[in-house]
Amino acid sequence: MRHIDFEGKTPVNTPLHPAFPNWQPWTLERWNQWLQRSQEYADQLQLIHQQGNLEARNQFIDVHAGHWGELKLWLQVLSQGKCWFSEVRELYSHYDVEHFRPKKEAKAIDGTVRDGYWWLAFDYTNYRLCGNVGNRKKGGWFPLQVGSLISTFDNRREESEATYLLDPTDLDDVNLIAFDEEGNVIAAPGISEWEKQRVAETIKRLKLNEHEALFEERRKVWQRMSREIEQYLTAKRRCITGGNPAAAQKVREHVRVIRSMTKEEAELSSVAKWCLLFRNDPQLSRLAA
Repeated sequence: MRHIDFEGKTPVNTPLHPAFPNWQPWTLERWNQWLQRSQEYADQLQLIHQQGNLEARNQFIDVHAGHWGELKLWLQVLSQGKCWFSEVRELYSHYDVEHFRPKKEAKAIDGTVRDGYWWLAFDYTNYRLCGNVGNRKKGGWFPLQVGSLISTFDNRREESEATYLLDPTDLDDVNLIAFDEEGNVIAAPGISEWEKQRVAETIKRLKLNEHEALFEERRKVWQRMSREIEQYLTAKRRCITGGNPAAAQKVREHVRVIRSMTKEEAELSSVAKWCLLFRNDPQLSRLAA
């Protein structure tokens, strides 16, 4: 998981991207039309909800799923084409536009069900890009800490909810995740017991350590970064006193690879960065892009 800077981003202010030749920034008119339809759908949902017909309400959401689907390419551009949760492009299957807060029903940690966040069904700030391996298992799972405030349509306070699910658009949440040399997602060192519970439940519900191809690829990235680090350190020792231009060139080459593996657009760049941090060497940590 790597932080997605979502605040203030729209399809209008997201520029062209060389990796996405089909992406064209939206005109303000097109964006306003999309937002207007969102509001119209939300208003209709409210009327249906007030009539007490939950089946009709949920059916209305399903019928208009194409509305949020229009934003899929934009969400891909924001993350360099990577799933916002797994940080891979293909290994986590094809993408879904996922509702961070589930739109129909929300399941607690013990499996009990409460009404979903239907009023956010057409709110783009609730959308995340997720490979369907994780999204299908997550479903309506969205437990809150015992005693947490709960947002409802009549008393909206999503920002005050204590959620289990880590949010890739929240930098503090992303920093709770770490990796080990076997390719497993683990809790970052030094975090609280509640934060460890959040990490554990997120890993479980999104299958971040169950999907074999995913953790195997993370292991490969860790091993490759480890080799680059060792080769960098070896070359560095050989030219530390100068007089060895060939070794100095190798240092530059390894630095280039290390930085390319930790760049935002690289797959599993967060794994590569943790491999650097794992050495607990400030000089190595500074090599990260």
